[in-house]
Amino acid sequence: MSGHSKWATIKHKKAAVDKVRGKTFAKLSRLLEVAAREGGGDPATNASLRTVVAKAKAASMTNDAIDRAIKRGTGETDGEAYEAVTYEAYGPGGVAMLIEILTDNRNRTAADVRMIFSKQGGSMAAPGSVAWQFSRKGVLLVPKSTSEDVLMTVGLEHGLEDVSPDDEMWHMTADPSQVFDLKAALESAGVDVISASTTMLSSNSVVVTDAAEARAILRIMGELDDNDDVQDVFANFDIAESLMQEVG
Repeated sequence: MSGHSKWATIKHKKAAVDKVRGKTFAKLSRLLEVAAREGGGDPATNASLRTVVAKAKAASMTNDAIDRAIKRGTGETDGEAYEAVTYEAYGPGGVAMLIEILTDNRNRTAADVRMIFSKQGGSMAAPGSVAWQFSRKGVLLVPKSTSEDVLMTVGLEHGLEDVSPDDEMWHMTADPSQVFDLKAALESAGVDVISASTTMLSSNSVVVTDAAEARAILRIMGELDDNDDVQDVFANFDIAESLMQEVG
């Protein structure tokens, strides 16, 4: 299973825990602040903010919380000054990783990320050595019980690019600017959309067959995801379902 698909499934399963801890909303608040600061507080004229607002609502963030974050970004209320940084790295087995950061202390975050990779046998990479192979896409997860014909019929009118199955669900990729429109169209057609998000997909994949390497890669992904400054992690690992179950 490719890294983006399998990790999307794993993140869906841990999302409930993150929500209880407030981690999901804290990260979304930072995204809202930065998008509003850079492009203004009106989603109608700020495409980046519109996308983040849709993402926040999909995660059940309240309108009041969204508005407060936007006001912090536009300077109407006090807030932190977050800096956007992208780190590139290699995990065990040569797996390429792209890490998107929003931080108020770049030195602290850099040290934290470097330590995570060092503990698991990975390393930081030079700028440009990893990013070239990634492109932004929309990704939706839909129950496998849904008819593929329905997904295709609805999806092709709303930016759908590909549909692929695994044991539990359909993975749909789409134009990132239309992913939430596609989600709304599917739900209007009676389809249960498990999750919808924008992500970075790699044009290459690294097949991981060693259990120790697979375990270390998943630990890196998990520790990065738990870091408040890390907004997203993208990787190009391909781990077989049987090995994924073996390493937990």
